[in-house]
Amino acid sequence: MVFRLATRDDISSLHNIRTAVKENVLSDPNRITPMDYREKLEVDGKGWLCEVEDEIAGFAIVDMKNKNIWALFVHPTFERKEIGKALFTMMVDWAFEQGIDKLWLTTAANTKASRLYESMDWQKTGLEKKGEVRFECTREMWQKFSLKSY
Repeated sequence: MVFRLATRDDISSLHNIRTAVKENVLSDPNRITPMDYREKLEVDGKGWLCEVEDEIAGFAIVDMKNKNIWALFVHPTFERKEIGKALFTMMVDWAFEQGIDKLWLTTAANTKASRLYESMDWQKTGLEKKGEVRFECTREMWQKFSLKSY
């Protein structure tokens, strides 16, 4: 496994993973465009990916402008290999190192994703209009989680 920063050259592969997932499925795959990825990777945030034998297995993108986790997806072929957890940790560590005080994200309830965020001490703070669960984490909460994880 190789972890590295995602670039604009990876966008097609990232979108292929995003549309291959079995949970948190996009109702309209065209809703997110290559320009959306590019903006999040180059203007508003930063992204990471994991390659397994030269194939992109998963990716994560943080939106620093909106202070939220914009994407965390692992291709179904590569699930249960700790890839999502590793990407998530890299991304959140980096975001808090940049000085952000709090991050948030939304995800469907009762999914692998929601269980991951709960296991990493993110707090449920309510439901969004479309029924997704909102999670939040402060830098202080993340530091406490990181300390107990080692």
